[in-house]
Amino acid sequence: MVLPVALVRSFFVALCAAVLAFAPAHAQQGWTVTTTVSWTWEDVGGEDGGALFDNDEALAGDEALAGDTDFAPARRYAPSAALATLGHPKAHYGPFAVIDATTVRMAGDVTSATPRQFAAMLAAFPGLKRLEMVDCPGSLDEEANLILARAIRRAGMETIVPSGGSVRSGAVELWLAGATRRAAPDAEFGVHSWADEHGREANDYPPNDPVHAEYLGLYRELGMDDARARAFYALTNSTPFDEVRYLTRDDMARFVALN
Repeated sequence: MVLPVALVRSFFVALCAAVLAFAPAHAQQGWTVTTTVSWTWEDVGGEDGGALFDNDEALAGDEALAGDTDFAPARRYAPSAALATLGHPKAHYGPFAVIDATTVRMAGDVTSATPRQFAAMLAAFPGLKRLEMVDCPGSLDEEANLILARAIRRAGMETIVPSGGSVRSGAVELWLAGATRRAAPDAEFGVHSWADEHGREANDYPPNDPVHAEYLGLYRELGMDDARARAFYALTNSTPFDEVRYLTRDDMARFVALN
């Protein structure tokens, strides 16, 4: 069993999300949209403390999957118009808005309270099957985010990024957690490296350091084979901690099955 990682992201995530909300609706080719986030990483290892990679090149990933030229340049931030589609929900539970007996929409950050809110929502609306992720910047509590990802998978929910929707940072794991996944052609997925409390990023650690185990283990749980789990992890960590790399629906389809 992989030990949980206590990653606490600071309030700067929400601050930067607010700033980026005023970014242009469409980025031109070659532009880079960046955001600065901050969190801490508690170093923990797997039970056996064994190597996670066969060689030093493994962290870089398959060039065909992680190469810069194979993925979309930085794109746009989710347009505010997407939030207007939320309608009139039946109930709110933190970032979740229950639309009908089977559909819930998500807009906002994950906090330490969000897993409890998700559980309360399912208790009140046990028929929920679809999670539409409209504008999800990530998490302010990464341990809670990983708990929530596994809860989404256990609930057997379908995760959907609708047209104009955006999932970024830790919210990408929530979308990956869907028992089935869908995304509109213009959906965006923002990824970047993690950094620990000392400012060291993922690639500053040796490839066989147990610190890499949590996400690799989660990606395998969520349906990636070992090669894709490593390649996706390498791709996210190829973008510095203080930037965001936007991927498309087609990019994500190279790592997981989409409906």
